[in-house]
Amino acid sequence: MEELAEEAGITVRTVRFYRERGLIPPPRREGRIAWYDDDHLARLRTIAALLERGHTLNGIADLATAFESGRDVGEVLGLGEPTEETPVRLSPGALADYFEGEVTAENLATALELGYLAKDGEEIVHISRNLLDASAALVREGIPLTAVMAASRRVRTHAEALAELFVEVLRTHTPQGEADRLRPLAKTIVAAELSMALDRLLRAPGDDR
Repeated sequence: MEELAEEAGITVRTVRFYRERGLIPPPRREGRIAWYDDDHLARLRTIAALLERGHTLNGIADLATAFESGRDVGEVLGLGEPTEETPVRLSPGALADYFEGEVTAENLATALELGYLAKDGEEIVHISRNLLDASAALVREGIPLTAVMAASRRVRTHAEALAELFVEVLRTHTPQGEADRLRPLAKTIVAAELSMALDRLLRAPGDDR
């Protein structure tokens, strides 16, 4: 414990306190010797980073509980890695920076449930660079992360329905194995229709925003 505390730049008393609070996992024991490893050091550095960003110990404990109860990256990506979306690896501190104080236990649990986030050791993996950047941009514009994810949940329902429609059309009218090659055309149609729908709604009479 003394070696771990020295490496982390904190006191032994602080390490003991974090362990008692469940913020770091128990050490591996061999007789009377307690062994701490790089995972414990990474967790301590994560706690320090989150404290620097204004999180409380209670909040960090809630985040840890939500995160540990979520799916790991193997379970999420094991369903089939996205062919076009690029996963992003983040430290908990970097994730907190992305969303400027909006990373709460509730929001983290929702993101894990939706499959946007997964855990891989001490790292967090976001399933899509595009979704991560767009969501963070909306939060920076003042839209609460809870509202962004609520909208995303609804968008997913409609997106899956659109995908089913186009998959049926492509598989019905193209040779076997050709449907995937034509997916960019389906995406273009959906993007164009969404753009025109936004034009109609945002320019509707009475919209003074």
